[in-house]
Amino acid sequence: MSEVQLEHVNITVSAPEKTAAWMERLFGWQVRWKGPATSEGFTIHVGTKEHYVALYAPSEPARPQESSYRTVGGLNHLAVVVDDLEAVQDGAKAEGFKIGAHYDYEPGRRFYFYDHDGIEVEVVSYG
Repeated sequence: MSEVQLEHVNITVSAPEKTAAWMERLFGWQVRWKGPATSEGFTIHVGTKEHYVALYAPSEPARPQESSYRTVGGLNHLAVVVDDLEAVQDGAKAEGFKIGAHYDYEPGRRFYFYDHDGIEVEVVSYG
């Protein structure tokens, strides 16, 4: 079997433009595409040449009622690998995001933060 790579993940957000903007600032990603989407929604693809996150907003979004960790099919967190963990943490703080737990175990150090939609992001450094 040939190697399989994750190309993208699609998540529902309240404001794709706002989420894409902080991802560009914090991760250095670029908007690859944006436009109309299913159910009269709107989507922005933001990421690298090889991988991206599709940020989808339906025409009438609903707020989650329960923790994603208890919802089958829920998004628990999005994880990114970075070279400079402290710089990204400083950037997350500057964005006004809530900083969560920090861990240091093999194979790397990591911390978590929560964006304006409450989406948990894990930031990992293997260096």
